[in-house]
Amino acid sequence: MKVLITGGCGFIGSHLADFFINLNYEVIVIDNLSVGRLSNIKQLKDKSNFSFIKADITHSSQIEALFKGVDWVFHLAALADIVPSIENPKDYFQSNVTGTINVLEACRKHNIKKIIYTASSSCYGIPDEYPTKELAEIRPQYPYALAKNLGEQLVMHWFQLYKLPAISLRFFNVYGPRARTSGTYGAVFGVFLAQKISGKPFTVVGDGKQTRDFTYVSDVVDAIYLAAKSNISGESINIGSSKTYSINHLVDLLGGDVTYIPKRPGEPDSTWADISKAKKLLKWSPKVSFEHGVNILLENLEYWNDAPIWDDKSIAKATENWFKYLS
Repeated sequence: MKVLITGGCGFIGSHLADFFINLNYEVIVIDNLSVGRLSNIKQLKDKSNFSFIKADITHSSQIEALFKGVDWVFHLAALADIVPSIENPKDYFQSNVTGTINVLEACRKHNIKKIIYTASSSCYGIPDEYPTKELAEIRPQYPYALAKNLGEQLVMHWFQLYKLPAISLRFFNVYGPRARTSGTYGAVFGVFLAQKISGKPFTVVGDGKQTRDFTYVSDVVDAIYLAAKSNISGESINIGSSKTYSINHLVDLLGGDVTYIPKRPGEPDSTWADISKAKKLLKWSPKVSFEHGVNILLENLEYWNDAPIWDDKSIAKATENWFKYLS
């Protein structure tokens, strides 16, 4: 089997590359390194069945030929984070929408057997029901969420019109080793773990009682694999832990002082996946408990040594446009 992973130097993509190398698949990783890190795949560079190509999915001429002879495509390449999507929406549509069209067209030209698209639970916005089912209304609150959902719509359209076998997996709050550390204020684990290393207090939004469906990365990789080898196509499927945990519980597990910052508009009080569809169609269910997953991160803190260290003042400045446009 030959697989291609876009965004394979990123957090989830690099774990997926490890997984398939261990299965003895031939693995091609495409990444433009705008978000991904070569250090995430350093353990693979000498493997005979692995190849890395620095390329940008927004330029079809750079990627199209790479799909020849590929069996499965895993499309993870995307720009993430809320604030930069508000400030630079065009970049997000170029990467997450135009880039997705280019990937789909390359898949279609080379008769790919299956494409798995990594969608985002942010498409639900602030849902009416918890746990949230796939039939919930789509309510993106900011350009990142909108662009990722438009990517999913494209994938489903290519399945419907061109019969391209495809599944879209809507991920809920994925965490684990190699989680993103960028110069942008974003994912909670990257923020908290850098604060932990530096001995700074955790910047907890609101009262910390808001909950998130934290899903460990190895469980997500298992779901991706099961989706690829299934005979299912044309489905959007939630991938989450089926549980929801408060931010206060997270900081208790991490251990440290806390400072509270203002609650932000456009954020749900909870994310919580109904995963009954994943259990039924993919025969998948999560295995890693939240407590065990957090403990693994605490044992691998060195990864976040170079992550930016945020405090209440720098976060307030970084999120000015968040409050300006989402209030």
